[in-house]
Amino acid sequence: MPKINEFSEISEFQEQHAKRLVDSFKAVTGTDLIELNKEKGIGQQLFEAPFVVVSHNGADDPVLNYGNSIALNLWEMSWDDFTQTPSRKTAEPEFRNDRAAMLQQAKDKGYFDNYTGIRISSSGKRFLIEKAIIWTVPSVEGSDDPRLQKPGQAATFSYWKYL
Repeated sequence: MPKINEFSEISEFQEQHAKRLVDSFKAVTGTDLIELNKEKGIGQQLFEAPFVVVSHNGADDPVLNYGNSIALNLWEMSWDDFTQTPSRKTAEPEFRNDRAAMLQQAKDKGYFDNYTGIRISSSGKRFLIEKAIIWTVPSVEGSDDPRLQKPGQAATFSYWKYL
């Protein structure tokens, strides 16, 4: 399993952001992203979930700000590398317009479900994602953290195959 950080512990940001992801998913879809276990924190549960969860911030050129263990493995990146990657770079250039259109629809409606698209790992492995749900993650009022000052977006999916 990839390390979240050099200590393999959930940071305060990761715990709070995981809660935002879980809460915002429930708010827009009406369903639970994960079944909560009171014995573990939300951050640890989401990081260890058996499906992909990723998010990016609300910058003009959004940067990834969260990826769980499955996501880090799929994109073949460490936490530090993943969370410094512009979100658009998860797709090959010829698929970025389709990706941008889907993200805009998710922003306009709050979420977009049943998305299918091709992504690329850091080593160039291409994979098809299927049945993804993309949703808007609200900003945090008064936050000094630039990762949280504008609404971002997140995605989750359980189905992918290498091409």
